[in-house]
Amino acid sequence: MISATATLRVRYSEVDSMKYVYYGNYAEYFEIGRVELLRSLGLPYSGLEERGIWLPVSEFRIKYLRPAFYDDILYIHTRIPKKPGVKIEFEYEIFNQKNEKITEAQTTLFFFSSEKKKIIRCPQFIFDVIEENWGKDFTL
Repeated sequence: MISATATLRVRYSEVDSMKYVYYGNYAEYFEIGRVELLRSLGLPYSGLEERGIWLPVSEFRIKYLRPAFYDDILYIHTRIPKKPGVKIEFEYEIFNQKNEKITEAQTTLFFFSSEKKKIIRCPQFIFDVIEENWGKDFTL
């Protein structure tokens, strides 16, 4: 497993009239966690795209446990629980500043060649970086 933790503060534009984080914003929070985990491995999305690799989401599951509110500090814990093949899975947990878990989720993405316009296996350079960092935890 590889894991990373990203931190953010809930902005006013992300909440509804009750000051609860609007449910649709959680997908963006998970993307922040996923992108920052990959960046911490030296695999920024921009670099993957330059090499012709896209990572579309094929599955998204979420469980809301408690609300987050305007101005809360959120800790997005993101994990790659197993080594990728054609797909790569991410697991997420978000905690507030009181260390209360507010949500958990999973996404599955697949590797897609922008040149061939088809699904491909995990490119060897990505697999090698994941293998090299397996078991590491990055706090961002």
